[in-house]
Amino acid sequence: MMEIRTPKTHKAKRVLEKRAPKLVENGKKTLILHGTKTSATLSSVLMELNRLKKGGAIKYSRRNENIRPFESGGETSLEFFSLKTDCSIFAYGSYTKKRPDNLVLGRMYDHHVYDLIEVGIENFKSLLSFSYDKKIAPHEGSKPFICFTGEGFENVPELKQLKEILTDLFRGEVVENLNLTGLDRAYICSAISPTKVFLTHCAIKLKKSGTIVPRIELVEVGPSMDLVIRRNRLPNEGLRKEAMRSSKDKPKKKVKNVDQDDVLGKLGRIYIPEQEVGKIPLPDKSKGVKRERREGKLKKHKEEGSASKKQKESDSLTRDDFAV
Repeated sequence: MMEIRTPKTHKAKRVLEKRAPKLVENGKKTLILHGTKTSATLSSVLMELNRLKKGGAIKYSRRNENIRPFESGGETSLEFFSLKTDCSIFAYGSYTKKRPDNLVLGRMYDHHVYDLIEVGIENFKSLLSFSYDKKIAPHEGSKPFICFTGEGFENVPELKQLKEILTDLFRGEVVENLNLTGLDRAYICSAISPTKVFLTHCAIKLKKSGTIVPRIELVEVGPSMDLVIRRNRLPNEGLRKEAMRSSKDKPKKKVKNVDQDDVLGKLGRIYIPEQEVGKIPLPDKSKGVKRERREGKLKKHKEEGSASKKQKESDSLTRDDFAV
C-alpha cells in the first residue's frame, strides 16, 4: 500500500491537478515492461513500440519477476508502476516454453487493471528490414490513421477487445481539428482469422488526383507482425459502467449580459454611458443656414472695404493739411 500524502508545495499541487480526472482527458501514456525472461524478438518488439510511441511512452529495461497480470496478486507491482508514472496503458513482454514471445496488452482505470489481452508475436519484421525513401518517413508525434479490416473486429469478442486496446495505444491525444498535410502514417490491422491479426505500419504519400482531395498511397515502413490471441480478460459490468461514465453536457462558460428567453430567444443587454447632448457637435447641412453664412461673409467683406476707403480718405486729407 502506498502512503497518501498531502502536497506541501505548489509544484506538487500542480502535479496532482494534472493527474486528476478531467472532463476531456489528456493523451494516454504507455508503460513498457520486461518480464523475467525475454527473447531477442520480443525485446525488438518492445523497443520499436517505444520508438513509435516516442514522447508518449515510458520504458523500463529491468526485469520484473513479480508481475504476472493474469494471476491474483501479480498485479500489485504493475499498479504501483502505473500510479508512479501516470500511465493508463501497458505492454508487458515475457518468454516461457509454454507461451513463447508473449505480449500482454492492457488498460488501467484509476491505476487498477481494467482489462487484459495476451497475444503471441509471429513473423516479426523490424524497421531496419524495410527499404524506402527516407523523405517519406513519418515524423515523431504525428497523428496516425488506424484502419481495421475484417468482419472479425465486429463479431468476435476477443478481436473487438483487441481493436479497442490498439486504438487507445496508437491514437495519441484526441483533437477536434486536424491538418491533412500532417497525416503521414497509418496502422493497418487485418483480421486473418478469429484468432490472428496482421499488424503493419505504413507511411502515407499524398499525390495529385485532379480534385481537391489528394490520392493516398501507402508505403510499408515497418514494423510488421502477426498477433495470435491467446488469453483475455474482460472488465466486469460494474467496473465498465463506472469507467464509461461521463457528464451529459459540458459546462458552458457564462456569457455576460446575455439571457435566454423561451419566447424571444437570446436577449442581450447593452450598457451605454450617460449622453451629454448639449456638448455633442452636430453636422449642420441646412441650406438656409448656409445662405445666411454666405450673406454674412459678403456683408463682412463690404464693411471691410468701406472701412479701408474711409481710412484712405482720412490719410489723403492729412497729407493735404501738411502740404498747406
